[in-house]
Amino acid sequence: EEFLGGKSEIDKNNIVVVNWEKLRTRDKNTGEWKNNLMKDGERLSFREVLEKTRESKKIILIIDESHSGSTTERAGEIRKEIGAEVTLEMSATPRLPLNDYDEARGLLKKVLVNPDDVIQEGMIKKEIIINKDIKEIVDDEIDSQTVVMDAAYKQRLALKKSFELEGSNINPLVLIQLPTGDTSKEKIKEIEKYLADKGITERKNGKGNGKLAIWLSEQKSDTLDQVEEADNQTDFLIFKQAIDTGWDCPRAHILIKFREIKSATFEIQTVGRILRMPEQKHYANESLNRGYIYTNVQSIFVKEEVYNPNIIKSLKAVRKKVYSPLKLPSFYRHRVDYGDVTASFTKTFEKNACTKFKIQENYTFIENFKLIERMGVALDISKSKLNIIADTSIKGDSIDRISGDIEPEDMVSVSLSADDVNNIFLQIIKDNLGPFRNIKRSLSPIRTGIYSWFSKYLGSNQWQDQFFTIQRIFINAGNEKIFKEILIKSIDDYIHTREKELEKRAKEQEKLYDFDIAEESFYNESTDAIPKNNKKYIYDPCYLKKNRLTPEQNFEKFIFNNDTNIKWWWKNGENTQEFFGVRYKDNASFTHTFYPDYLIMFANGELGVYEVKDEGDRDGATLTKAKAEFFQKYIKDNPDKKLKGGIVIERSNSWQINESAKYDWDGRKKNQWKDWKKLKL
Repeated sequence: EEFLGGKSEIDKNNIVVVNWEKLRTRDKNTGEWKNNLMKDGERLSFREVLEKTRESKKIILIIDESHSGSTTERAGEIRKEIGAEVTLEMSATPRLPLNDYDEARGLLKKVLVNPDDVIQEGMIKKEIIINKDIKEIVDDEIDSQTVVMDAAYKQRLALKKSFELEGSNINPLVLIQLPTGDTSKEKIKEIEKYLADKGITERKNGKGNGKLAIWLSEQKSDTLDQVEEADNQTDFLIFKQAIDTGWDCPRAHILIKFREIKSATFEIQTVGRILRMPEQKHYANESLNRGYIYTNVQSIFVKEEVYNPNIIKSLKAVRKKVYSPLKLPSFYRHRVDYGDVTASFTKTFEKNACTKFKIQENYTFIENFKLIERMGVALDISKSKLNIIADTSIKGDSIDRISGDIEPEDMVSVSLSADDVNNIFLQIIKDNLGPFRNIKRSLSPIRTGIYSWFSKYLGSNQWQDQFFTIQRIFINAGNEKIFKEILIKSIDDYIHTREKELEKRAKEQEKLYDFDIAEESFYNESTDAIPKNNKKYIYDPCYLKKNRLTPEQNFEKFIFNNDTNIKWWWKNGENTQEFFGVRYKDNASFTHTFYPDYLIMFANGELGVYEVKDEGDRDGATLTKAKAEFFQKYIKDNPDKKLKGGIVIERSNSWQINESAKYDWDGRKKNQWKDWKKLKL
């Protein structure tokens, strides 16, 4: 509507959202564009608007769900019409053409978002559990379909109650995927009857309560328009194949999938519908941080998923009855430090740049120009130059003996391209990040800080090619040294700012609670397996990670061979509230969580807590030292828990333990083992 009104071009910094499918369609017979926006006529077409826009601006094209229809012939025509400088394609299941040549030239770049980062941000669920609590419903008199429906129905009610206890109005939605084939009509009737008996019906012709909705090509409920809303009253949604690409309903929490005649494959696009967190955060109740699949298939096959291969968990283990509650004081905090520079850097850079050039808040752009130029900074730069080697020869008989620098016989000054300028500008930032090792996350905030200063104090937002001009000024041979000094000073100052910022954020994310090993745990058959040394493990069956470190596997063997006085043992995990954590501070007094590797309950009621390290522990003098000392303090502060333990290392086929209040790693490196003694279980 915006562009049908006669708009001649896209305004600067505007975002235009269009339906990709509708925009790219043509009439099969005539070949004419179907969308009025694309047709030639009395008013400007969208194609002409794009052409006009490109005359003075650069266009960035963002294609969401790019695996679907972005590489077809029609899509190619649209992409050509848009003529974007940069195209950003996004997908959880990408189908990118491999073009090593374009990638090598910097024209194509693939960026993988680590799923753990997405989980830590609270955007998606931590795991997907298959057929939770279904054994409690199984009965010889009930068929498999009813068992699955019963389990899902009860789980939805439990989730709804848990959301209410969290103070949230989320109404969890159950997705029911019908099998393909002729049986689906009968299946719908069976499902509708089951749900009607529970008081859940589709709204038709003014009848029914709308707690059921149907989304099929031949049948769509009137209530579908609002089904994505967080508190929508629809409890169950029936569909056949994968729901439309891009459908976003974060309250979808449970998936029911009935047995297919031909295939029992789980499409990741479908499973992904129950992955999203409804409020982009995790909850104190871990059941809300999981998605649930209920199915009556005999085995599960999930199509290969590069996104997060172990998120779907079909293996279940139950805690043994030998367990008694521990109520261990445990510490948990959400991840807050990604080793990066964030948006707060802008203030630090602005302060240092203004101090360097003696700029005050109330100064005009003209006054600021004069101050900066007085410091020797050239602001009027028509072209950026680079000296490159020229006309330098190497004698043929010395080629195989050349080492070190080749002295140029002549130099030539050439103009830098926009790409060259950008690359040099970014390289200066990369080379001066100090302790911030997360380059990807840091580049954008630092660039923004620099651009913001130029805009605020020099009015660069009025310049032509603003960012390119700023970069040329920044990297200019006479200017680079001054701006680099400001950048380095800003990074140094920002270290303290960031530490305070992180500490504040971390305190808001901290939680102290009584820890107990969960009654049940779930695993993935591709990443977890039953080890040989599993006797007296607290879960039945015992599943452990296949990629456990060798020292850990050796310690488990040690437990197995010395279990006479052991009641049970357990392998701890990390980074979630399901695992046991101890609060500690590093050398910079920053707070972290220490997750010890093993808990062992002895027959006499003592609880052993052990952290396994090898003799070449690279963090021995730093993080391990802090963990060891804070854990010994933790033992002292909780005398009623009958705790013992510490850092353990295997040495000469014998396990040694350090339980000292002061952890002397430097002495250990000098082969002094006075603080270590033989571990006896």
